[in-house]
Amino acid sequence: MDDAARLRPGWTFLTNHARVLAAIARDPGVRVRDIAARCLLTERAVQKIIADLEDAGYLAHTRSGRSNHYTVKDRAPLRHPADTGPMVADLLSILAVQQRADAPPDGRPQDDHGE
Repeated sequence: MDDAARLRPGWTFLTNHARVLAAIARDPGVRVRDIAARCLLTERAVQKIIADLEDAGYLAHTRSGRSNHYTVKDRAPLRHPADTGPMVADLLSILAVQQRADAPPDGRPQDDHGE
């Protein structure tokens, strides 16, 4: 087992659905390929998650040529009964990350040497 795999926890704070929704909220014209790369998922997994989010009423898309433009339904309530009250907009505001002006387009941080 490599060092990176040993250091990763067996659980995470966010679900893949939350990661995909946040990626779409940051860039409504984002491609599935780019979401997959940012969220460390396969394109097929992202497509399934998008379908889940659309079926549940959290997301909609319109087709523009070969591209999709997504609309997040941010006034929708969170799904779990223990999360009664907050809306999707509240979750997304917590997850909002301001990207540094010098950050690379894929969102990964650079080391101190700009590499």
